[in-house]
Amino acid sequence: TAEELVSTQTEMLKTLGELEVESREIERLSDVTRSGAVAQKTLIERQYTRERLQVMLAAQKEALRLQGLSERQIDAIESTRRLLRDLRIVAPSPDRHEHEELQLTQIDIVPTAFEFPEDDEPLFKPAADPTLILQDLRVHKGEIIPAGATLAVISDLSELFIEGRAFEQDAELLTAAASNNWQVTAVLERAGRAPEIIRDLELLYSASEIDVDSRTLRFYVRLPNEVTRNVPSPNGHQYIEWRYRPGQRLQLRVPVEEWADQIVLPIEAVALEGADAYVFQELDGHFHRVPVQIVYRDQASAVIKHDGSISPGDIVARRGAHQMQMVLKNKSGGGVDPHAGHSH
Repeated sequence: TAEELVSTQTEMLKTLGELEVESREIERLSDVTRSGAVAQKTLIERQYTRERLQVMLAAQKEALRLQGLSERQIDAIESTRRLLRDLRIVAPSPDRHEHEELQLTQIDIVPTAFEFPEDDEPLFKPAADPTLILQDLRVHKGEIIPAGATLAVISDLSELFIEGRAFEQDAELLTAAASNNWQVTAVLERAGRAPEIIRDLELLYSASEIDVDSRTLRFYVRLPNEVTRNVPSPNGHQYIEWRYRPGQRLQLRVPVEEWADQIVLPIEAVALEGADAYVFQELDGHFHRVPVQIVYRDQASAVIKHDGSISPGDIVARRGAHQMQMVLKNKSGGGVDPHAGHSH
């Protein structure tokens, strides 16, 4: 229990005790005053003292309300004459609770400024069933806690932000990508397995300043998350594992230009030999090498110019093009194995 709360309760108990003494003394003086043994002035002074104690008691009760005690708890202190040792604090929900808030007056408050209607949508909608994680507990039982101190840190990992860093000269490209609502792709490296490709992510915004040390521009991408494991423990707690976790390193692919009527293939579907590029198209059960022109390529994909060399709907080998190219170079004549690297 906080020191201030203990002090206020103690002062209230003292006031209650003094008030009882004054009430008994006033009752005694009332009988004596009627007989003329004591002056009326003495009784009036005692009555003034009782009124002052009643005002002080009301102020102390109001102070306890401001410190979070309910009317029932205050009444219990007054009736039992014992201090409240523990105070249970419940975190409020995201809903509106104006009707439950403490009012220092019985007069209804009439708003004079604009108030948003009840049916207005909030800026951020909480999840229907948010799964919260106690990330850091900063208090312990019996500890004296000052007002305004952080009790705990609770995290909602249902949606994360990916912080990307781009060169300062790429600021206009990021702005164009966000303005055109182009989707961002994230690549998560995994040990011993192929990297995970996370597509169709939203580019939210870029920072308003350049980092003076790294000379990079920070930008942020929204990453929806999901629970992969939820294990209850014997003590009633739950241990939750999320698919993505803060601190993980990812690589972001931000589109900077859009080509219409082009063909996109995996980079493994294209065989390079010097300045020439080839794909392997299936015809009559055999793969035939077809020269193509690459407009753009990166580590994951290649953009093929739509010039008639291949067309949408053609069946091509999606992987193993380099191996098939080596087979053609080592063999004279004959088609390539139609099942080598073939994938629809």
